[in-house]
Amino acid sequence: MIEYEILKIIWWVLVGVLLIGFALTDGFDMGSMAIMPFVGKTDDERRAAINTIAPHWDGNQVWFITAGGALFAAWPMLYATAFSGMYWALLLVLFALFLRPVGFDYRSKLENTKWRNSWDWGLAIGGAVPALVFGVAFGNMFLGVPFHFDPTLRSFYEGSFFALLNPFALVCGIVSLSMLCAHGGAWLMLRTDGALQKRASKATQIMGIVFLVCFLGAGAWLYFGGIQGYTLQQPYDVNGVANPLAKVVITDANPGWMNNYSLYPITMIAPIMAILGSLIVIGSAGKIKAGLTFLGTSLSVVGAILTAGFALFPFLMPSSTNPVSSLTMWDAVSSHMTLTVMTVAACIFVPLILIYTTWCYYKMWGVVTTKHIKENTHSLY
Repeated sequence: MIEYEILKIIWWVLVGVLLIGFALTDGFDMGSMAIMPFVGKTDDERRAAINTIAPHWDGNQVWFITAGGALFAAWPMLYATAFSGMYWALLLVLFALFLRPVGFDYRSKLENTKWRNSWDWGLAIGGAVPALVFGVAFGNMFLGVPFHFDPTLRSFYEGSFFALLNPFALVCGIVSLSMLCAHGGAWLMLRTDGALQKRASKATQIMGIVFLVCFLGAGAWLYFGGIQGYTLQQPYDVNGVANPLAKVVITDANPGWMNNYSLYPITMIAPIMAILGSLIVIGSAGKIKAGLTFLGTSLSVVGAILTAGFALFPFLMPSSTNPVSSLTMWDAVSSHMTLTVMTVAACIFVPLILIYTTWCYYKMWGVVTTKHIKENTHSLY
């Protein structure tokens, strides 16, 4: 049987893989729709943009649902604390996502300009708001979330929705939004042609610049801005039972969130990947090198998520009001048996999901042109 410590590490990695999978796939869905009203100047161009993601958007969204299920099963304390404490933020994401299925299905039901424009902006909101809120949530993890546990491990959240919208978290939100908009723009470059492709390339280049500036700015803010880091006092029993209060967390005179990059220099590959990806985007988007641009945005997405994960490790949700209550991958976790069963299931089903997802993209690949839209007016979104 696999050791408990190893299982905890495995599920830290697997949840990270699910988040990256969600950002890489549903990320270009959200990003392409967020910029769609700006790059699509005619109704046919906007329909072309929508139909590039039509066969895949609902399947891509399953990555998000799976990640939520994995949080519930692997880290139940994190799931309960985050979903109850950040309730209004999650409701905002949920209601924004509601606009996507109805927008796709109802937008082209009427040949009315106001009707279609309204749904276009609904789809843009449904793409932009979740991308922004996810970044804001990550930003608040670095600042600490105002919650604590009582001796019976009941969670008490002491913050508010508007407190989440602090300057540093908003910068992180812009990092996330610009990253996914660039990714969505690169997707449109791959799947469209003509004027729409050219405008998408320009938007992608601009978003790549915004991402690079904000990503470097957020890193500098963490390093020089006096943001208090958290350090888990050693020795710590990584095989112990799930009790968040059975540890000591150092917040004063600690090395801060950048310490893991000093302890494990290999982790520097993450921010380098994000920066290199954005430079590729900036250099290739203007030349309409779609494949290279999409590679650059993919590197940026993976690098940015890994950068945050490596910096926070082993913390999952630090507490600003009672640091001892901070949730880590060692103590917010499910039982040994639960993780074992989940690992077996993941080894079976994750490869199957990757295989059929790849097959779907392969069979439904191709450029969506305005001519194709005009020839299939009643059979497409």
